[in-house]
Order: sequence, then structure tokens, then C-alpha cells
Amino acid sequence: MIETPYLLFLGDAPDQLAAKVAQGIKDWRPENAVGQFRMDGCKADLGLTDMTLQQAKAAGAKTLVIGVANRGGVISQAWKKVLVTALEEGFDLASGLHNLLRDEPDLVAVAEATGRALHDVRVPEVKYPIANGVKRSGKRCLAVGTDCSVGKMYTALAMDREMQARGMKATFRPTGQTGILITGDGVPLDAVVADFMAGAVEWLTPDNDPDHWDLIEGQGSLFHVSYSGVTLALIHGGQPDALILSHEPTRAHMRGLPGYSLPGLEDLRDMALALARVANPACEVVAISVNTQAMTDDEATTYLADLEARMGLPATDPYRYGAGKLVDALAALG
Repeated sequence: MIETPYLLFLGDAPDQLAAKVAQGIKDWRPENAVGQFRMDGCKADLGLTDMTLQQAKAAGAKTLVIGVANRGGVISQAWKKVLVTALEEGFDLASGLHNLLRDEPDLVAVAEATGRALHDVRVPEVKYPIANGVKRSGKRCLAVGTDCSVGKMYTALAMDREMQARGMKATFRPTGQTGILITGDGVPLDAVVADFMAGAVEWLTPDNDPDHWDLIEGQGSLFHVSYSGVTLALIHGGQPDALILSHEPTRAHMRGLPGYSLPGLEDLRDMALALARVANPACEVVAISVNTQAMTDDEATTYLADLEARMGLPATDPYRYGAGKLVDALAALG
């Protein structure tokens, strides 16, 4: 178990989106976020108190969580100086990076000398099966995006919160490091060997009550040349009954790919639905989730109204305006 509360390490994050792991913890488990630690040049800010390691320790923080998701998931030498000091100050370390803490000999040596724990949440701990495509009882919903980091996890978490409030049967199913750090469980899907990814999603979303919804955390994008594989594994392994389209309308290009523009929502709808119906012919696209963080309230409400008229689907920003419309769309499926 990872001990809480956390000090969220933002390092030298180049922008706010790079700190999405820390942002997710702060937004969905604020009681676990004592403060933030930022290095020189950090351009991300969670709005939490900036703390030194000593201040955070005095405030009760037990684990330093690497809250940055950089391209390639690497631990820099500049970061490592802070991580070593944190271990010496009595913190455990937790990370969802591809660059594992346990693979860094100097961190391992200091952790052993100080009696501290290293938690790598992006390590599969189960021998997952190869997918068999057998239909499972219960219902499943998956958010699919026009790009990476557009709000797929926030969509599922907001829907879970709304469904719990309504007394509906629902479970959020994490598939990435942020979701796992928020809930303490899940499958680190992009660290699973490719042949077993769809099987891992089947394992994560087993047979359930007929009126129970698994809200599967989406990953990547079918249109992102770097990360499309993990998205397809979620679509086929998840066998969703409902797809929700996720979009961030102010992006100039795909995340990390300046030469690629975002697809239209119609293109996403048509491609995702065709692929989903390979595994579940009854699948439907039911709603649109829009990340309007970069918009004013007037801009957001106008955009959402226009989108509903154009696409014929309910559209909302579930974090800003609540997930009621999205949950209503699931309820309408019966």
C-alpha cells in the first residue's frame, strides 16, 4: 500500500498538461495532496502550497509522488537529486513512469539504507490472459478521444461520482498510472505486453450484474500514431456497450506531434464505432465529453450547444458542468 498523504512532485514540468498525474490526484483525491514541490523552471502549478521536503514532512506527507508524465517517462539527473534527498528525509517514493524507480541503483541503495519504499505503479502484477472475445454480463462504457490527455479519465471519474450519487451500480476501472494512484487499483495497460493488452481489459472488467456499469478509463487515441495500440486494446478487450467521444477543441495539433492535426469528432465517431462493433455489435456512441478548460463560460456553453445541434448527441464538460447528461445517456440505453 502507498502511504498517504502525498507531496506532489512537479519537477521541471514544461507545461500544465505535463503535470496531469499530479493534477488528477489533486482534483479527485484532494485530501491526499498536502502540497507541491516545484523545481526551477517548472511551468506547472496546481494551486497547492509550494513546500520544501522538510515543510511537507512536518505537514504529515508520507510519500513523494512523481506527478509528471513526460514523453518517454524518464527520470532526469536533476530529478534524481531531489528523489535521493526525499528518501533521506523519510519519504517513500511513488511513480507511474516507464523509467522504474526499482531500476535506478542509486535510488534502490538509498531506499534500502533508509528503510523507505519505492512504489512503481506502472508494473503489471498479474499474469493476464490473451483476450478471447467471449461476451460478458454487465455493461461497459469507454471514453475514446480525438487526442491524448483530453479528459477521458476525468469523464469516467465524473460519471462514476454521478452514478454513485444516483444509487446506480457503477465501478471506475483504472487503466493508467493516474487512475491507479487515485484509486489504489487497476491495470497499467501501456506497460502490458502487446499480445495481452486486450486480455488485461477483459480481466479488469469481468462478468457483473446486468445493470452494473464498468466505466473504463480511456487511453491514447486511435488517431495518435504513438499511442493508438492501447486504445484499440481497450475497445476490443472492453467490448463497450457505450462509447463517449472526448475532445479538447482548442488544440492546434496532436499532443507531442506538431505535424498532425486533430481529427473531427465525426471521424472519431465513425472509426471508433466500427472497431467497437467488431467485439460488440450492439455498441452505440451515446454522448460527447468536451474539455473546455481553456474556454470562457460563454465560449464553452455556445460550443456545446452548437456541437449538440451538429452531432445530434448530448454534449457537456463533465468536470465543469457535471456528468448528468452523460449518465442520462447511459440510462437511456436501458
